[in-house]
Amino acid sequence: MSTLDIDTVQAFLLVAELQNFTRTAEALGTTQASVSMKLQRLETVLGKRLVERTPRAVRLTAEGAAFLPHARALIEAHDRALSGEKPARQTLSLGISDHAGGPELVPLLERLHAMSSQLALSVTIGFSREIVDAYDAGELDAVVVRQEGSRRGGERLIVDEFGWFAARRFAWRRDEPLRLATLAPPCGVRAIAVRALDKAGIAWNETFVGGGVTAVTAAALAGLAVAPLARRIAPAGLVDIGPSERLPPLGSSKVMLHSKVGDPAKLAALRTLAATFRSVAAG
Repeated sequence: MSTLDIDTVQAFLLVAELQNFTRTAEALGTTQASVSMKLQRLETVLGKRLVERTPRAVRLTAEGAAFLPHARALIEAHDRALSGEKPARQTLSLGISDHAGGPELVPLLERLHAMSSQLALSVTIGFSREIVDAYDAGELDAVVVRQEGSRRGGERLIVDEFGWFAARRFAWRRDEPLRLATLAPPCGVRAIAVRALDKAGIAWNETFVGGGVTAVTAAALAGLAVAPLARRIAPAGLVDIGPSERLPPLGSSKVMLHSKVGDPAKLAALRTLAATFRSVAAG
Protein backbone atom coordinates (compact mmCIF):
# COMPACT_ATOMS: atom_id res chain seq x y z
CA MET A 1 0.00 0.00 0.00
CA SER A 2 1.42 3.38 -1.00
CA THR A 3 1.73 6.13 1.61
CA LEU A 4 2.05 9.90 1.33
CA ASP A 5 5.37 11.48 2.23
CA ILE A 6 5.08 14.69 4.27
CA ASP A 7 8.00 16.38 2.47
CA THR A 8 6.44 15.80 -0.94
CA VAL A 9 3.07 17.16 0.24
CA GLN A 10 4.74 20.26 1.68
CA ALA A 11 6.55 20.79 -1.62
CA PHE A 12 3.23 20.49 -3.47
CA LEU A 13 1.65 23.12 -1.20
CA LEU A 14 4.48 25.57 -1.87
CA VAL A 15 4.29 24.98 -5.62
CA ALA A 16 0.55 25.65 -5.42
CA GLU A 17 1.16 28.92 -3.52
CA LEU A 18 4.19 30.25 -5.42
CA GLN A 19 3.30 28.81 -8.86
CA ASN A 20 7.00 28.55 -9.63
CA PHE A 21 9.47 25.69 -9.16
CA THR A 22 12.48 27.98 -8.78
CA ARG A 23 10.82 30.04 -6.03
CA THR A 24 9.67 26.86 -4.31
CA ALA A 25 13.23 25.55 -4.34
CA GLU A 26 14.41 28.83 -2.78
CA ALA A 27 11.75 28.57 -0.07
CA LEU A 28 12.73 24.99 0.74
CA GLY A 29 16.47 25.65 0.51
CA THR A 30 16.89 22.99 -2.16
CA THR A 31 17.18 22.66 -5.94
CA GLN A 32 14.57 22.92 -8.67
CA ALA A 33 15.37 19.35 -9.70
CA SER A 34 14.66 18.14 -6.17
CA VAL A 35 11.28 19.89 -6.15
CA SER A 36 10.39 18.33 -9.51
CA MET A 37 11.30 14.87 -8.20
CA LYS A 38 9.15 15.36 -5.10
CA LEU A 39 6.16 16.34 -7.24
CA GLN A 40 6.73 13.39 -9.56
CA ARG A 41 6.81 10.99 -6.57
CA LEU A 42 3.60 12.47 -5.21
CA GLU A 43 1.86 12.20 -8.59
CA THR A 44 3.02 8.58 -8.88
CA VAL A 45 1.63 7.67 -5.46
CA LEU A 46 -1.70 9.38 -6.16
CA GLY A 47 -1.90 8.24 -9.76
CA LYS A 48 -2.87 11.76 -10.77
CA ARG A 49 -1.29 14.66 -12.58
CA LEU A 50 -1.29 17.54 -10.08
CA VAL A 51 0.51 20.36 -11.89
CA GLU A 52 1.11 21.50 -15.41
CA ARG A 53 3.95 23.77 -16.51
CA THR A 54 3.60 26.62 -18.96
CA PRO A 55 6.43 28.81 -20.30
CA ARG A 56 5.54 31.49 -17.72
CA ALA A 57 4.25 29.64 -14.66
CA VAL A 58 3.14 26.44 -12.99
CA ARG A 59 -0.57 25.83 -12.54
CA LEU A 60 -2.61 23.19 -10.74
CA THR A 61 -4.62 20.75 -12.79
CA ALA A 62 -8.24 20.12 -11.83
CA GLU A 63 -7.05 17.06 -9.89
CA GLY A 64 -4.35 19.16 -8.22
CA ALA A 65 -6.88 21.77 -7.14
CA ALA A 66 -9.11 19.00 -5.74
CA PHE A 67 -6.17 17.54 -3.78
CA LEU A 68 -5.14 20.93 -2.34
CA PRO A 69 -7.54 21.05 0.68
CA HIS A 70 -6.66 17.44 1.54
CA ALA A 71 -2.95 18.32 1.42
CA ARG A 72 -3.47 21.26 3.77
CA ALA A 73 -5.51 19.12 6.17
CA LEU A 74 -2.78 16.47 6.17
CA ILE A 75 -0.03 18.97 7.04
CA GLU A 76 -2.16 20.52 9.78
CA ALA A 77 -2.84 17.06 11.24
CA HIS A 78 0.87 16.28 11.01
CA ASP A 79 1.75 19.48 12.90
CA ARG A 80 -0.82 18.69 15.59
CA ALA A 81 0.48 15.15 15.96
CA LEU A 82 4.02 16.42 16.49
CA SER A 83 3.18 19.08 19.02
CA GLY A 84 0.02 17.80 20.72
CA GLU A 85 -3.62 18.84 20.56
CA LYS A 86 -2.83 22.34 21.80
CA PRO A 87 0.50 23.25 20.22
CA ALA A 88 2.24 26.36 21.45
CA ARG A 89 1.94 29.08 18.84
CA GLN A 90 5.22 30.65 17.83
CA THR A 91 5.41 34.26 16.78
CA LEU A 92 7.54 35.52 13.92
CA SER A 93 8.14 39.22 14.50
CA LEU A 94 8.84 40.89 11.19
CA GLY A 95 9.69 44.51 10.43
CA ILE A 96 9.14 45.93 6.93
CA SER A 97 10.25 49.33 5.71
CA ASP A 98 7.27 51.34 4.48
CA HIS A 99 9.03 52.05 1.17
CA ALA A 100 10.01 48.35 0.82
CA GLY A 101 6.54 46.92 1.35
CA GLY A 102 4.33 46.93 -1.71
CA PRO A 103 2.20 44.55 -3.76
CA GLU A 104 4.09 41.64 -2.16
CA LEU A 105 2.51 42.21 1.25
CA VAL A 106 -0.87 40.55 0.60
CA PRO A 107 0.44 37.35 -1.07
CA LEU A 108 3.25 37.29 1.50
CA LEU A 109 0.82 37.16 4.41
CA GLU A 110 -1.39 34.64 2.59
CA ARG A 111 1.50 32.28 1.96
CA LEU A 112 3.00 32.57 5.43
CA HIS A 113 -0.41 31.77 6.92
CA ALA A 114 -0.91 28.84 4.54
CA MET A 115 2.48 27.40 5.52
CA SER A 116 1.62 26.91 9.16
CA SER A 117 -1.49 27.61 11.15
CA GLN A 118 0.69 27.49 14.28
CA LEU A 119 2.89 30.44 13.31
CA ALA A 120 1.55 33.79 14.45
CA LEU A 121 2.79 36.90 12.66
CA SER A 122 3.68 40.22 14.22
CA VAL A 123 4.38 42.75 11.46
CA THR A 124 5.69 46.27 12.05
CA ILE A 125 5.78 48.84 9.22
CA GLY A 126 8.01 51.88 9.62
CA PHE A 127 11.12 53.77 8.55
CA SER A 128 14.09 51.60 7.55
CA ARG A 129 16.34 53.18 10.17
CA GLU A 130 13.84 52.68 12.99
CA ILE A 131 13.08 49.11 11.89
CA VAL A 132 16.80 48.26 11.84
CA ASP A 133 17.29 49.83 15.29
CA ALA A 134 14.49 47.62 16.66
CA TYR A 135 16.08 44.58 14.98
CA ASP A 136 19.50 45.38 16.46
CA ALA A 137 17.86 45.76 19.88
CA GLY A 138 16.47 42.22 19.60
CA GLU A 139 12.85 43.35 19.27
CA LEU A 140 12.36 41.81 15.80
CA ASP A 141 13.28 38.38 14.38
CA ALA A 142 13.79 39.66 10.85
CA VAL A 143 13.49 42.83 8.80
CA VAL A 144 12.93 43.75 5.16
CA VAL A 145 14.51 47.14 4.57
CA ARG A 146 16.25 49.23 1.99
CA GLN A 147 20.01 49.03 2.09
CA GLU A 148 21.32 52.21 3.62
CA GLY A 149 24.75 53.44 4.60
CA SER A 150 27.57 51.00 5.19
CA ARG A 151 25.56 48.18 6.79
CA ARG A 152 26.80 44.80 5.59
CA GLY A 153 25.26 41.36 5.46
CA GLY A 154 21.71 40.38 4.74
CA GLU A 155 20.15 38.76 1.70
CA ARG A 156 19.24 40.81 -1.34
CA LEU A 157 15.62 40.29 -2.31
CA ILE A 158 15.12 42.73 -5.19
CA VAL A 159 16.51 45.94 -6.67
CA ASP A 160 14.07 48.83 -7.01
CA GLU A 161 14.26 51.66 -9.53
CA PHE A 162 12.90 55.01 -8.37
CA GLY A 163 11.00 57.71 -10.20
CA TRP A 164 9.07 60.95 -9.70
CA PHE A 165 5.42 59.88 -9.66
CA ALA A 166 2.43 62.18 -10.07
CA ALA A 167 -1.13 62.19 -11.38
CA ARG A 168 -1.47 62.81 -15.11
CA ARG A 169 -3.16 66.13 -14.41
CA PHE A 170 -0.31 67.36 -12.19
CA ALA A 171 1.16 70.60 -13.53
CA TRP A 172 4.42 72.26 -12.53
CA ARG A 173 5.80 75.57 -13.73
CA ARG A 174 9.56 75.58 -13.58
CA ASP A 175 9.63 79.09 -12.12
CA GLU A 176 7.82 77.71 -9.06
CA PRO A 177 9.09 75.27 -6.39
CA LEU A 178 8.36 71.62 -7.14
CA ARG A 179 5.57 70.42 -4.87
CA LEU A 180 6.57 67.22 -3.04
CA ALA A 181 4.65 64.53 -1.18
CA THR A 182 7.01 62.63 1.12
CA LEU A 183 7.34 60.74 4.34
CA ALA A 184 8.73 62.73 7.25
CA PRO A 185 12.43 62.47 8.19
CA PRO A 186 14.28 60.18 8.76
CA CYS A 187 12.89 58.63 5.55
CA GLY A 188 15.83 57.56 3.40
CA VAL A 189 13.89 57.94 0.13
CA ARG A 190 13.00 61.53 1.06
CA ALA A 191 16.67 62.23 1.76
CA ILE A 192 17.70 60.88 -1.66
CA ALA A 193 15.02 62.94 -3.42
CA VAL A 194 15.74 66.30 -1.78
CA ARG A 195 19.49 65.78 -2.17
CA ALA A 196 19.01 65.17 -5.91
CA LEU A 197 16.85 68.28 -6.28
CA ASP A 198 19.29 70.47 -4.34
CA LYS A 199 22.19 69.22 -6.44
CA ALA A 200 20.25 69.99 -9.63
CA GLY A 201 19.38 73.46 -8.36
CA ILE A 202 15.62 72.81 -8.40
CA ALA A 203 13.62 74.60 -5.73
CA TRP A 204 11.09 72.49 -3.85
CA ASN A 205 8.68 72.52 -0.96
CA GLU A 206 6.77 69.80 0.85
CA THR A 207 3.11 70.26 0.08
CA PHE A 208 2.23 67.01 1.84
CA VAL A 209 4.01 65.00 4.55
CA GLY A 210 2.45 61.60 5.20
CA GLY A 211 2.76 59.10 7.99
CA GLY A 212 3.03 56.25 5.52
CA VAL A 213 3.46 55.47 1.83
CA THR A 214 -0.29 54.90 1.47
CA ALA A 215 -0.94 58.51 2.46
CA VAL A 216 1.84 59.81 0.21
CA THR A 217 0.52 57.96 -2.84
CA ALA A 218 -2.99 59.21 -2.06
CA ALA A 219 -1.70 62.80 -2.12
CA ALA A 220 0.00 62.17 -5.46
CA LEU A 221 -3.14 60.55 -6.90
CA ALA A 222 -5.13 63.59 -5.77
CA GLY A 223 -2.84 65.80 -7.83
CA LEU A 224 -1.40 67.65 -4.85
CA ALA A 225 2.25 66.89 -5.47
CA VAL A 226 4.88 64.59 -6.97
CA ALA A 227 6.09 61.65 -4.87
CA PRO A 228 9.48 59.92 -5.09
CA LEU A 229 8.56 56.23 -5.23
CA ALA A 230 9.89 52.87 -6.31
CA ARG A 231 8.29 51.82 -9.60
CA ARG A 232 7.25 48.55 -7.95
CA ILE A 233 5.02 50.25 -5.38
CA ALA A 234 3.69 53.16 -7.45
CA PRO A 235 -0.05 52.50 -7.91
CA ALA A 236 -1.95 52.62 -11.19
CA GLY A 237 -2.94 56.19 -11.95
CA LEU A 238 0.50 57.64 -11.29
CA VAL A 239 3.08 58.29 -14.00
CA ASP A 240 6.79 58.99 -13.80
CA ILE A 241 7.14 62.65 -14.84
CA GLY A 242 10.89 62.66 -14.29
CA PRO A 243 11.94 62.39 -17.95
CA SER A 244 9.35 64.86 -19.29
CA GLU A 245 10.08 67.44 -16.58
CA ARG A 246 13.84 66.89 -16.72
CA LEU A 247 14.03 65.98 -13.05
CA PRO A 248 17.25 64.40 -11.76
CA PRO A 249 17.37 60.58 -11.74
CA LEU A 250 16.89 58.94 -8.36
CA GLY A 251 18.74 55.72 -9.11
CA SER A 252 18.07 52.36 -7.54
CA SER A 253 18.04 50.74 -4.12
CA LYS A 254 18.42 47.18 -2.87
CA VAL A 255 15.73 45.65 -0.67
CA MET A 256 17.45 43.42 1.89
CA LEU A 257 16.34 40.69 4.29
CA HIS A 258 18.17 40.60 7.63
CA SER A 259 17.46 37.74 10.02
CA LYS A 260 18.80 36.08 13.14
CA VAL A 261 16.28 33.24 13.19
CA GLY A 262 17.37 29.72 14.04
CA ASP A 263 14.03 27.95 14.55
CA PRO A 264 13.20 25.63 11.61
CA ALA A 265 9.57 26.79 11.30
CA LYS A 266 10.59 30.44 11.27
CA LEU A 267 13.42 29.75 8.83
CA ALA A 268 10.96 28.04 6.47
CA ALA A 269 8.66 31.06 6.73
CA LEU A 270 11.51 33.42 5.85
CA ARG A 271 12.46 31.29 2.84
CA THR A 272 8.84 31.65 1.67
CA LEU A 273 9.03 35.40 2.34
CA ALA A 274 12.13 35.75 0.16
CA ALA A 275 10.66 33.63 -2.62
CA THR A 276 7.40 35.62 -2.53
CA PHE A 277 9.16 38.98 -2.82
CA ARG A 278 11.16 37.79 -5.80
CA SER A 279 8.18 36.09 -7.44
CA VAL A 280 5.80 39.08 -7.20
CA ALA A 281 8.51 41.59 -8.12
CA ALA A 282 9.31 39.56 -11.24
CA GLY A 283 5.67 40.05 -12.24
